Amino acid sequence: MARIVMKFGGTSMAGIERIRNVAARVKREVEAGHEVAVVVSAMAGETDRLVGFCREASSLYDPQEYDVVVSAGEQITSGLLAITLQAMGVPARSWLGWQLPIHTDTAFAKARIGEIDTTALDQSLASGVVAVIPGFQGVAEGNRVTTLGRGGSDTSAVAVAAAMKAERCDIYTDVDGVYTTDPRIVPRARKLSKVTYEEMLELASVGAKVLQTRSVGLAMKEQVRVRVLSSFDDARDEDGHRGTLIVGEEEIDDMERQLITGIAHDKNEAKITLTAVPDRPGSVGAIFAPLADAGINVDMIVQNIAHSTGSTPSSTDVTFTVPSADLARSLDVLEKANGEIGYAKLVHDTRVAKISVVGVGMRSHAGVASTMFQTLGARGINILAITTSEIKVSVLIEEDYTELAVRVLHTAYGLDADAA
Repeated sequence: MARIVMKFGGTSMAGIERIRNVAARVKREVEAGHEVAVVVSAMAGETDRLVGFCREASSLYDPQEYDVVVSAGEQITSGLLAITLQAMGVPARSWLGWQLPIHTDTAFAKARIGEIDTTALDQSLASGVVAVIPGFQGVAEGNRVTTLGRGGSDTSAVAVAAAMKAERCDIYTDVDGVYTTDPRIVPRARKLSKVTYEEMLELASVGAKVLQTRSVGLAMKEQVRVRVLSSFDDARDEDGHRGTLIVGEEEIDDMERQLITGIAHDKNEAKITLTAVPDRPGSVGAIFAPLADAGINVDMIVQNIAHSTGSTPSSTDVTFTVPSADLARSLDVLEKANGEIGYAKLVHDTRVAKISVVGVGMRSHAGVASTMFQTLGARGINILAITTSEIKVSVLIEEDYTELAVRVLHTAYGLDADAA
C-alpha cells in the first residue's frame, strides 16, 4: 500500500460526466489499496470567469477580496468530486485550504506555501477516507484566504505530496505525457518515459506548457516523484509505462539518456533595443534596475561592442527580451528612466520567438550549440539573441520561422520517432 496524490486539471473537471471519470480513476487506486489524496482545479474557464467579475467590479480591486472570489472555483469542484465519490461507495470528504491548513505568506494572488499541517489529513487517510483538496489556495496570517497564482494547483499537489510523504504525485492533464517537442508541430515527436527535474524545469521555463514552473521547482527541492499522464487515455508505451515520470537524475539509466531531451518554443516574448547607450560604468545597471524594481523579468541580453565616431562619445546598443505581457509596462519604465540611462532610441518587436534545446547530456558533450546554429543557418533562419545554461541553449528568431526551426532541430538532434 502506498500514499499517492492525484491532481486533476480544469479540463478533467469540466462538468459532471468528467468528474465521474475522475472519481472512477480515484476509486481504482483506492481499490488497489492505496491511501489517496486528490487535488483539483476549477472547471475549465471558471477561474477566467471569476477574474472577469473582479475586473468588472473594480479595476483597482482589493487583492484579498480577489482571492476570496477566484478561489471559489476549486471549492466547487472539490465538493462535487467528494459527492461523486460517496455516490460510488468511496468514503471521501473535501478539505479547504484553511481547514488542513495550508499556510502561505501574505502575497495575495501570488502567495507561496510555507508549510502544510497534515495532522487531520493523516488521520483521514488512515481511516480510509479519500481527501479531496482544492488546489491553488491556502490561508495566510489573520485567517485570510490566499491563492497561489495562475497554474497554482500543480504547486498545491506537489506541496501536499511532499507534506504527506507520498510515494508520487500523479498529475492528470489533457496530454498523455511529456514529448520531445509539441506533437502538433512535429507529428514524429516521441513521448518520454522519464525526464529529470532539471530538464523539466528548463522545459517548463522556456515554453513547454505541460507543468507549471513553480511546481517542478518544488518537486526538485522536495524530491517528490511526479508523473504526468492523461485523464482521457490509458494507453501505455512499448515498455508498459503510462505517462512520463519526472525524477532525480540518479533514477535514469545512462543507457536511456539522450544528448537532447526536448525542444521547446515560446512566442510570448518581446524584444526591446536601446540604441546609443553611453558606454560608461553603471549604464547597464541603469537599464535593468528599474525593470527589476517593477517586477519585470528580463531574459536574453545582448550588448554590442562599443563604438564611437570622431569626437562623439563611445556608445553601445543593448537588446533584451521580456514577456510580451510586460512589454507596455517595460516601455513605460524605460522611458521614465531615460534621464539616467541616456539612450537615443527605444525600439521594440513582438514578432519574435524563443527556441530552446534542453538536455542534461550537454554537460558531457560538446557541439550542441554548434549543431543548433548550423542547422538554423542552413535554413536561412537568423539568430537575434542567444542565452545558455548548463543544460539549455536558447535562441531568439523571427516568429514566422518558429515551426520550421522546431522541426529541423528535432531532426538534427535525432529526436524523430521511427514512424509518424
